[in-house]
Amino acid sequence: MTAARWVGVGESADANPFRAGAEARAAAVDGRTDLRALIVFASASLDLEALLDGIAPGDVPLIGCSTAGGIGSSGPADRSVVVMALGGEGFVVSSAAATGLSGRLREAGAEVATCIDDLPERPHQTLMLLTDGLAGNQRDIVRGAYDVAGSVIPLVGGGAGNDLSVADTFQMHGREVLRDAIVALAIGSDAPLGIGVHHGWRRVGDPVLVTKSEGNRVYTLNDRPALDVYLERLDVPESACKDATEFIRFARTHPLGLGRRSGEDHVRVVGQAHFEDRSLGTYAEVPQGAIAWFMEGDADSVLGAAESACRAALEPLGGEKPLGVLAFDCIARREVLGETGIVDEVARIGEICGGSPVAGFYTFGEIARTRGISGFHNQTLVVLALG
Repeated sequence: MTAARWVGVGESADANPFRAGAEARAAAVDGRTDLRALIVFASASLDLEALLDGIAPGDVPLIGCSTAGGIGSSGPADRSVVVMALGGEGFVVSSAAATGLSGRLREAGAEVATCIDDLPERPHQTLMLLTDGLAGNQRDIVRGAYDVAGSVIPLVGGGAGNDLSVADTFQMHGREVLRDAIVALAIGSDAPLGIGVHHGWRRVGDPVLVTKSEGNRVYTLNDRPALDVYLERLDVPESACKDATEFIRFARTHPLGLGRRSGEDHVRVVGQAHFEDRSLGTYAEVPQGAIAWFMEGDADSVLGAAESACRAALEPLGGEKPLGVLAFDCIARREVLGETGIVDEVARIGEICGGSPVAGFYTFGEIARTRGISGFHNQTLVVLALG
């Protein structure tokens, strides 16, 4: 028999941040006792310090971040706050934060992962990471966390956003609002925790070899200028071959895929065309020497991936309905789906998960490591089902 556990989700779109925080917390807790943790996803347009005053975590561990849009049981929402509450003896938690993230991503990832050591022993564990999505190569954060947590502890999470702009993001730990930081919550449970990871993009044509790259810049593919190869292989419209804005619009549905021996390709958003040196800018590292594929997709394939991610997350639960679901969904997927599509996607997540409460946000990159050292994704949906 497992000890009592409960999960609740509350949402608020009140323009007053104190009232919004209080309302979302009250709905998430719903009068229940033995609160163990609070997870907060909020619009950066809100006064986050006032929001935390309204949530009033007290001594309860709290982590959270600003978003590129919130996800709740009622659907997606902007300029809102979503709070997930975990409670009952069947959950144990420990939290940590690290600041000054830029320039020491691997070290900071390792630093927050040590909160796993404070977690009382439970048969099922995971480490959730909420990062500054603009701080640099997020793969280094995953590597640092892996250095400490090892191969046994799965990692989940995502990069914070700032509504739909590329501006400073914020992280929350306890009553503190942080910048250039990473926050972590180690979760132990008496019942299974399932993780699903899918993106819905498909390969186009033959693979290419990344013959020169550095960080988030790809200079050559098959020893030719990367931009030229991209334009030729994907039959890019003439308008996108010369105009940066038109190129980005096309590239949203044509990312790069990095081949893996098991599971789906890791996707990398192509976010910029450098017409001067004919290179490509990506939102995450594309290692030199990697085998890559050009990829394509549409709203139908992206929605199909949402179903696949949910079913994969539910599989470890052995047919039991989850107590709650966390969803980390890439902002680039939101742009592909459009406003109607994201409503449909969140509804599908709730339906497949049996009407369980849902909380999450639109991210600047997703974290999911269930095997191996690699675990940073773009244009992907990551689902954590809490059994």
